[in-house]
Amino acid sequence: MLELDDDDAAVEKLPTGMPSFDIIAKGGLPKNRTTLVSGTAGSGKTVFAMQFLAAGIRDSGERGVFVTFEESARDIRKNMRSFGWDLAQWERDGLLAFVDASPDPHIETVVSGSFDLGALLARVEYAVKKVGATRVAVDSIGAIFSQFADQSVVRRELFRIAAGLKELGTTAVLTAERVDDYGPIARFGVEEFIADNVMILRNALGDETRRRTLEIVKFRGTDHQKGEFPFTIATDGGVVAIPLSAMQLSQKSSNVRVSSGNKELDAMCGGGFFQDSVTLISGATGTGKTLSVAQFLNGAGEGERCLLLAFEESREQLFRNAIGWGVDFEQLERDGRLKVVCDYPDIAGLEDWLVNIQAIIREFKPKRVALDSLSALERIGTVKAFREFVLGMTSFIKHQEITGLFTATTASLMGGTSITETHISTLTDSIILLRYVEMFGEMKRGLTVLKMRGSIHDKGIREFEIDGTGMHLGGRFKNVSGILSGHPVHLSPADLERAWSEFDTQMGRRETAASAPGSERRTGGERRRPT
Repeated sequence: MLELDDDDAAVEKLPTGMPSFDIIAKGGLPKNRTTLVSGTAGSGKTVFAMQFLAAGIRDSGERGVFVTFEESARDIRKNMRSFGWDLAQWERDGLLAFVDASPDPHIETVVSGSFDLGALLARVEYAVKKVGATRVAVDSIGAIFSQFADQSVVRRELFRIAAGLKELGTTAVLTAERVDDYGPIARFGVEEFIADNVMILRNALGDETRRRTLEIVKFRGTDHQKGEFPFTIATDGGVVAIPLSAMQLSQKSSNVRVSSGNKELDAMCGGGFFQDSVTLISGATGTGKTLSVAQFLNGAGEGERCLLLAFEESREQLFRNAIGWGVDFEQLERDGRLKVVCDYPDIAGLEDWLVNIQAIIREFKPKRVALDSLSALERIGTVKAFREFVLGMTSFIKHQEITGLFTATTASLMGGTSITETHISTLTDSIILLRYVEMFGEMKRGLTVLKMRGSIHDKGIREFEIDGTGMHLGGRFKNVSGILSGHPVHLSPADLERAWSEFDTQMGRRETAASAPGSERRTGGERRRPT
């Protein structure tokens, strides 16, 4: 029987201490191997490398060594304090060591004769053994190329460093620069060949907005998730990846119903919203979307906390409008049942908003979350980034078993073919459409429940009015078609009778053809006109 030695065993993964990244890496970085992290300026390479060490020290008691070729150790200590990492204290405690190989601005580097990095490797080996490090970060190997002309020698020496780090039993992260976010992996074209694993961090500019993504290009001998994943750099968390692939189709489903805050709407929805569902209310400006949000929040049960995320109106305007509908947001806040977050969406990127909103939800623990409106957030990012935001948001609140209500503004005043400009309707469980309906020189409002997963619902288009006590639903629109498309057509009783007569005639011809000799189709039963 063939016996496997340690070299033949499966590649073990080392959790990085960044849970969101470890989902993408399917467990973490391959243990006792080198990983190249390449990226353009501002993509987060140094933060990732230091966070790899900091998470090991903080969460696992694994000590680390940071080798710097660019910034001085002093500058790195100062910069990393903004993330809550006290590097100086860890150094005093013997948990972290620096190998400072950054250039002295007062000394000109002159290389003559043969060159090797033996002295540097000796310093790294000494630091690793001194603190008992199992994690090493080198930032950045490209700086070596910029200082020395003979790149073939430097490449040989980098192989020597990578092999030396592996012999020391450490898991290492090496950073390198690249010129273009979608160009060659690294600046000099050889860096990726010295590492077992390769990752790319991007900080690409698109539609006047910068967006960070990470991609694992290769993990030798082990699996990982493929493609680009958005991430952000948070002051209280460092690199926070958004593994969208882990968010889909794994949430629970509840049969518990909760009130929308409007009894007539509850009846149209078959008894209310499902507890862990997300409902999208779509309509033109002024149709009653924010009113629906106010009623939804006011309809929470006793002791239920609610969160309102408002991106279009100020806090004072929201509170004033709610009072006009009989909803006292200020009192709900005093009772601890409501938290209102109002801000301009442009102050942060979509990934930052997603991470910040998730943090607020974890801290406040609401049972209902309303976002008014998605259209304001849609303007600050690309279509892809916006869809990923909605996917991440809906998945997160479903996993938390929270009832969500989102609003979106249609581009056309009277409606149209698209519920939202980016077609995000498939990401929500229920859709309620609010529409203006022009009737004989007067603008009326109409409401219909377009979709409700897992439930029967009223399929009519109901007229509604708004007064000082909120929204009041009436009967169905009669003799009107084309409301949802934005082109209402009024039909007289005589027009309706002619239309149904033509329908009956056509159906009769089809049944006659189907019952002819040789036909396999047989139809029967009485035809009834819809009422």
